[in-house]
Amino acid sequence: MYEFLIGEIDFVHHEYVVLNVNGIGYRIFCPNPFVYRQTKGTVKIYTHHYVRDDAMHLYGFQTREEKELFVKLLNVTGIGPKGGLAILASGEPQAVVRAIENEDEKFLMKFPGVGKKTARQIILDLKGKLTEFTVEMKPADAQAESGSLSEVKEALKALGYSDGEISKVLPKLAEQSAATDILIKKALQLLIQS
Repeated sequence: MYEFLIGEIDFVHHEYVVLNVNGIGYRIFCPNPFVYRQTKGTVKIYTHHYVRDDAMHLYGFQTREEKELFVKLLNVTGIGPKGGLAILASGEPQAVVRAIENEDEKFLMKFPGVGKKTARQIILDLKGKLTEFTVEMKPADAQAESGSLSEVKEALKALGYSDGEISKVLPKLAEQSAATDILIKKALQLLIQS
């Protein structure tokens, strides 16, 4: 129903944020609402409208990819919205995708509410269906082939950033064509803002 909402953060709760959009406060459940605590000005939150007999909720994400992964997780037997949020709360959707593709049950079992049976079901239902979420496989990521993004990645690693932090900014850089040093500066700006 709603692709995204743009507004100002009015309130941050441990389960949700209230986003003020033109005077209307939307309660949006998020994987990690505290990422919005320091946000000033307007913010865009990608949303998924979830409806069942006894509830209607909005779930929100920082990126479209996070939202799409959440929707895919909802289609897995045994995973509801709370389970999907718990899995995405790690802040590393790429790590979740890698675990599914590599059939890493132990990694998936670290999340609340995910036991061996549910981890197996996630792998069974989603393995091979998440190629659009891996940075290496994105067609828009032609720069990685030429080496620009891999140089950026190596530079950020040398500066002490983790793979998880780096994987959050690489998709945003893949959309831009610029020299490596400019991409590194943009990556640092994005990392500082997050």
